Amino acid sequence: MSIGEKAPAPPPAHRIVLSDRQHLAVSGVEGVESFDEATIVLTTSEGSLIVRGEGLHIEKLSLDGGDLLVEGTVESLTYEEEEPHQSLFGRLFRG
Repeated sequence: MSIGEKAPAPPPAHRIVLSDRQHLAVSGVEGVESFDEATIVLTTSEGSLIVRGEGLHIEKLSLDGGDLLVEGTVESLTYEEEEPHQSLFGRLFRG
């Protein structure tokens, strides 16, 4: 980095706050892949997060700030494991 250049901003902190299973606040949100009243799939700074429940509604989404507010009955929060990227040779010579 040369003089005068700004260091890249660190990714937003990832935090989950669930109150009474009815109000969910998530920070560190980078995007929303899909959503309906039963499932919300998010991309966060810590990986993909799947929120499952009933009557889920996105009340607020700010991608600039990385914040998401959800209301509804939350039944589960699950992180999806990301598949490691393999090279062409790695895929050809799997054992």
